[in-house]
Amino acid sequence: MQDRIEKIVQDVYENGYAVVENFLTEDFRKELLAEQQDLLEHGQFRHAGVGKGDAFTIRPEIRSDKVMWMDHLQLTPLQAQYWNMVEEIRVAINQRCFLGLRSFEAHFAMYPPGSFYLRHLDQFQQVKYRVVTIIIYLNDSWTDADEGKLRMYLPQEDGEEKILDIMPEGGTLVVFLSAEIPHEVLPTNKQRISITGWLRDIEYS
Repeated sequence: MQDRIEKIVQDVYENGYAVVENFLTEDFRKELLAEQQDLLEHGQFRHAGVGKGDAFTIRPEIRSDKVMWMDHLQLTPLQAQYWNMVEEIRVAINQRCFLGLRSFEAHFAMYPPGSFYLRHLDQFQQVKYRVVTIIIYLNDSWTDADEGKLRMYLPQEDGEEKILDIMPEGGTLVVFLSAEIPHEVLPTNKQRISITGWLRDIEYS
């Protein structure tokens, strides 16, 4: 685990992002997926929106996923185990990059077939405290025919952008700077499951 975390930190420091396949053990991934499916079946997910606070609105033409936010004070044992993994990443990034990361927030995200999320940045006016985005995919299997890739637009020194498409294969971890890398979720042909979260430069309120 420590070697992989060091590689994550190095890649984020040098490139602004990191992608790690098989970050979770297969057993742990399956347990998290089973918990997500149980929460979904019991109606715990809600339509995701855009904006924050009074500016929050449901905009299906922009994003059409469903989410269930985790409460850091009432984490399940499995959620707490994942939280602890992210905590190791937080500490390591702070030691190398001096980003002042203080807390983590996250939700389960489920994209039903046909859903998407148009290009956006995770840090905007209402959420300037989001500094580093962390996504872990939980799907059992994924093929090119399933679509639903994460498309990242990587800024280049010449002002151009390089497109990087990442298949949401179960166990893959994606980490990137929230304010610097625009991204989108391309339309998916199959239910697409992840935990999406953000390391923040504020304490829990």
